[in-house]
Amino acid sequence: MLSLERLRILHAIDTYGSVSAAADVLNVTTSAVSQQMAKLERETGQSLLGRNGRGVRLTDAGRLLSGHAERILSLVELAHADLEAHRGAAVGELRAGAFPTAVRGLFPAALGTLRAEHPQLRTVVHELEPHESLARLTRGDVDLAVVLDWYNKPLSLPGGLAKAPLFDDIVDVALPLGHPLEDRAEIELDELADDDWIAWPDGGFCHEWLLFTLRGKGIEPRVAHHAEEHATVLALVAAGLGVAVMPRLGRDPMPAGARIIPVRHTMQRHVYAVWREDADRRPAIRVAVDALRASARAHGAGGAVGTHGAGGA
Repeated sequence: MLSLERLRILHAIDTYGSVSAAADVLNVTTSAVSQQMAKLERETGQSLLGRNGRGVRLTDAGRLLSGHAERILSLVELAHADLEAHRGAAVGELRAGAFPTAVRGLFPAALGTLRAEHPQLRTVVHELEPHESLARLTRGDVDLAVVLDWYNKPLSLPGGLAKAPLFDDIVDVALPLGHPLEDRAEIELDELADDDWIAWPDGGFCHEWLLFTLRGKGIEPRVAHHAEEHATVLALVAAGLGVAVMPRLGRDPMPAGARIIPVRHTMQRHVYAVWREDADRRPAIRVAVDALRASARAHGAGGAVGTHGAGGA
C-alpha cells in the first residue's frame, strides 16, 4: 500500500520544484525527503525522480503519481470535512497558526469563546510568521492560518486555499518622549527621514514592507536596531533609541517613555484567515473564523490611538 506521507512528499517536490524546497516546506531535512522517495520508488517499482543537472526532475511515472497524490490528499481532506459536517458540530482538533500579535491580540478571547460554545472542539495554536503558517497549511500540518498583508504589498497565497477577511489593523508611528514631533496630531513618514529606526528582523515580510514603503517616500532608513516583539520595539523607542511604525493589534501596554502618533495618510495591514478549500465544509473552520471576527470587533479592529504611557492604545 502506498504511504500517504510519501505521496505528500512527492507532491511537494512536484509543486515546489526541488527536493530542498520540498524539505523546507515540509520542515524536514533533504536527506529525509530523499530516503522517503527511495522507499516510494521501491513500493512502486518505478523510478520517480531523475537527475536534472545539479537538481532533480520528476519522471513521467513521478508526474503521473503526483497527480494521483494531489487527488488523494484532497479526498482525505474532503473525508475529514464531510464527517465533521455530517455530524453537524465543531468537534475534534483544529490546529491554527498565527503571527505573534494575532496570537496575543485575537486568540485569547476567540479560544475562550470556542471552549465555552464548542466544548468538543480542541483548538491548538502555533505562533508562526505568515509564510511559515501558509507552508504548514499547504502541507496539512495546520488547518487554519491567520496571516496578514499590507495595503501596498500583498502576500502571495498558494493555490487551493480559501480566505476570509478578519479586520484591518491601523499602523501608527511610535516616537520617544522629547522627540521634536511628539505633540503633532498627525505625522508624515518623510518627516522622520533623519531619525534612527527600530525595524522588524531582516528578511521578514514586515521588514521588507517597511523598507519598500519608506523607500517609496524617498527615505533610505537608517535602521539602528531590529526586534520581533512589539514590547521590545516600544522599549527601545521609549529609551530614545529610534522611531518605529507600530500596528495597533497587540500593542498594549504602552511604556511610559513612548508616544503614539497617527500617520496622516492612514496605513493598514489586512488580517485574514486562510484554510484549504477542501476543508471548506468543516464546521470547526466556520466557528473559529466567527470567533476570531468577534474578538477583532471587541478589540475595535486593533484598538484606539493612545497618548502617553499605559493609558495609550
